[in-house]
Amino acid sequence: MKMVDTCISCGKGLLERGSVVFPCPVCSEPIGRCNNCREQSTPYTCSKCGFTGP
Repeated sequence: MKMVDTCISCGKGLLERGSVVFPCPVCSEPIGRCNNCREQSTPYTCSKCGFTGP
């Protein structure tokens, strides 16, 4: 998996506790999410395949 160091939703660095990197469920492209966007269920869109998630 490629390195990801920013949140796909807000662009914030993934240094805080609770941040995650996981593969897109459709194309396996790595997706980074900060704790804040995860807690608020901020939508995100995979830049490779266009999959949109909560």
